[in-house]
This record gives sequence, C-alpha cells and structure tokens, in this order.
Amino acid sequence: MSDEEWAILEPLVPAPQAGGRPAIYARRDIVDAIFYVKRGGNSWRMLPADFPYWKTVYDAFRKWKQSGVYERINDALRCQVREASGRNAVPSAGIVDSRSVKTSQKGGLAATMAAKKSTGASIT
Repeated sequence: MSDEEWAILEPLVPAPQAGGRPAIYARRDIVDAIFYVKRGGNSWRMLPADFPYWKTVYDAFRKWKQSGVYERINDALRCQVREASGRNAVPSAGIVDSRSVKTSQKGGLAATMAAKKSTGASIT
C-alpha cells in the first residue's frame, strides 16, 4: 500500500489497546498482510516471512471483522469518494430495477420439467 493510501486508512484502523503488552507489529504491516491474503486468495498460513506472523494477522482480521471495523471503513471511504465527486456524502434515494424476462413461450420451468413417476406404487 502506498503512503497516500495509508494516510487515508490510518485514522480508520483501530489503534492498539492501551495497557498490557505493547504491539510488536505496526498496524500498516498487518493491514498490508490482510490485503495480500484477500487479494491473492491465499491461506493465512501461507503468508510470506516478510509479513507479520500469520496468527497475528488472522486474529486482527477476525477481531476487526466482528467489531464492524470493515463496515465503518467502507462507509467512510464511500463518503469521501462521493464528496470528492461533488455528490452528497449519503445517498438520498435508491433505484431498484426489476425486469421480467420470458423464459419460453410454453411457460418456463414448468414446461421443461418432466413429470415424476412414483416409484412406490405397484404396477399391475
């Protein structure tokens, strides 16, 4: 992630909790590792050695996911993009498009399915 991207994300990523053991890894390194796994579809355990330990990255990802950090980041970034393009930060209306498409002239799925025969009935 570039310095410009991190400058936008840094205030949105939770800081380490005060008290207790000090953080070993920088938040930026953890976020970079999460992006690496999610972008490449790799396993957490397959993180290269130049990233923080996989368990540390996974624990941070899981904790942030459960606490709603990603939703807040997504909302904040969406608002920033909308404001930068000269629109309201929050949309005031939405449009849902529902289309009807004919599947066939005979009635769609019902016409293409063969009738099932009972296997439990005795044939005489």
